[in-house]
Amino acid sequence: MSASTSSTQPQDEFGQPTGKPLKKSILPHAPATSWWVLLITTLAILMTAIDGGILPAVLPAIVDEFGLNNAEAGMINSVFFGGTILGAIFFGWIADRIGSGYRRTWTWIIAMMLGTLGGALTFGFSGAFLSFLLLRIPMGVSRGGSEPVNVALVGEWWPREHRGFAVGVHHTGFPLGQFATGALIALVLGVGGWREAFLVIPLIGIPIMIAQAVIGTKKHQQKVYDWIDEHGMTRPTHELSIKAPGSIMGPVKQVLQSKNALLCMALIFVFLWAETGAVTFLTTQLTQHGVSLTEAALVSGASGLTGWIGQVGWGWASDHTGRKFALKFLTVGWAVLMLCFIPLSSLTMAWIVLIIWGLVRNAPFPVVYALLIDSLPRSAGTAMGLMIGIALGVSGVFAAMVQGAIIDHFGFTVHYIVLAVICLIGLIPLAKITETVPEDGNWKEATADDEVL
Repeated sequence: MSASTSSTQPQDEFGQPTGKPLKKSILPHAPATSWWVLLITTLAILMTAIDGGILPAVLPAIVDEFGLNNAEAGMINSVFFGGTILGAIFFGWIADRIGSGYRRTWTWIIAMMLGTLGGALTFGFSGAFLSFLLLRIPMGVSRGGSEPVNVALVGEWWPREHRGFAVGVHHTGFPLGQFATGALIALVLGVGGWREAFLVIPLIGIPIMIAQAVIGTKKHQQKVYDWIDEHGMTRPTHELSIKAPGSIMGPVKQVLQSKNALLCMALIFVFLWAETGAVTFLTTQLTQHGVSLTEAALVSGASGLTGWIGQVGWGWASDHTGRKFALKFLTVGWAVLMLCFIPLSSLTMAWIVLIIWGLVRNAPFPVVYALLIDSLPRSAGTAMGLMIGIALGVSGVFAAMVQGAIIDHFGFTVHYIVLAVICLIGLIPLAKITETVPEDGNWKEATADDEVL
């Protein structure tokens, strides 16, 4: 499809060499600061994944303590994702109003601090089920607020030619976090209870917040943009840091009028519904077959061992073959793997299926995020916030309760068949999305605005 988007020698519009020549390399070319920001934002996403994975990993213990059925257990997740909707939309919007680029750093830090506070309060004040349920709200707000800002942030510190790669590497924090969650919780459960997991694990995010504050400055971002200009590549945005144009609701209107943005929301919705349905009750399914809670918690993160391969590989590939080609493959792969969850009845089988699932589990998200940033670079925070808020939040609110009810009435086989069908529905909005990767490899001339409704 599209040609390579980078060359060993930058050229001007007449084809003459310009800037400093770039040596051939396996890795994309970018300044050192871009790599540091990528490392820090990847660790930030890792913490987001860990925070979101605590509940599913310890859910059987919570169910036993409070005497819940599967539908009621799903309600806990629903409250969490209700907070996610609020956090994603508010923080995504406020990040654009305050300003893009380095200005997003503090918006992200405030969002992450809510999660740390919520975890500490859960440890100290969750003796009753109602108080535990209410304390899921600030942790949901934190999850919803930190992810869209962080994704938009990493996209603004890399040349546009390598956006898919950067967002793909950045999102390896999710599979790594998924595996780390199981390992960390298994360790915590060995010396404490499920409440200690909510206290100890969010505290790991504090040094990541400090590192983000040190690196994500105006001075450092200016150096990145100077390097991009010097090497004849394409800035992620024209200006260093900009506020969303127009009225206070301007970014929201721009996103809601974007055909690609709305279709991306629909596509991500089906992936997140399937993921929420699968992971929320995975440990429950395994413990019902005699697997211990500690072993089930550990294996629940097995997809993280291979998840980084799919994310980096398909993120990089989407820069060259196009976003839509990558997403078609991943949509079908998801549906097939959902059916492979049906026979999970032993620890060995769970390791095998989850490791294979890791190759596709998180890969669609960075590709769609890169597509969304391509389409709406000036309103990336709002677009990401609305997509994550609506797609992640709404799917989370309903998926856990609906799928829990399906399990209660029809069992796990019907549960996974429904999830496979939901994945395939994603092919409908995908067919109507406008491709954003230029076929001739000329990113500088590619339009930043997709078709509006």
